[in-house]
Amino acid sequence: MSEAIARDLMAQRFRSYLPVVVDLETGGFNPERNAILEIAAVTLTMDAEGNLIPESTYAFHVEPFAGASVEQSALDFTGINLDDPLRRQVAVSESEALGEIFRPVRKSIKAHGCTRAILVGHNSAFDHGFLNAAVNRCGIKRNPFHPFSSFDTASLAGLMYGQTVLARACRAAGIEFSNQRGPLGAL
Repeated sequence: MSEAIARDLMAQRFRSYLPVVVDLETGGFNPERNAILEIAAVTLTMDAEGNLIPESTYAFHVEPFAGASVEQSALDFTGINLDDPLRRQVAVSESEALGEIFRPVRKSIKAHGCTRAILVGHNSAFDHGFLNAAVNRCGIKRNPFHPFSSFDTASLAGLMYGQTVLARACRAAGIEFSNQRGPLGAL
């Protein structure tokens, strides 16, 4: 299958939306108050058989925004150490992280003949809420993601496997999973 045919299939498959897998680790549950601590996005493409496959991965440690709240319980859950010297060296602002993700997402949208990206996530409303809040905080005018639609793998896993917890759903699907790996652990 040619790249042009794969491109057309992608545009037709999801009504001109390009699925982009997004995962965030945060400093709590409130997107207006709690910081994004890590963000990763994986653009997808199609192979010759029309299967979705990973195209490119973008991942960043993120500095909490000024005045952000980071709850200790969130750090305990994620295992993120904000004082880790290596993390401090590589962490970037929300604005920089979003810019570095949005640029290639926009290019992929265009390359696949799509009009917008659609967020794919496990409990996608959570990640979508944090992403939209960060976009607003940073004053980004051209968010490539649809503002409210998403593909929620928790719902899909519940439908297909009767499991909504990510680790259990992955096991049911025969996918390797580690609780110790957040968005950056896969790199």
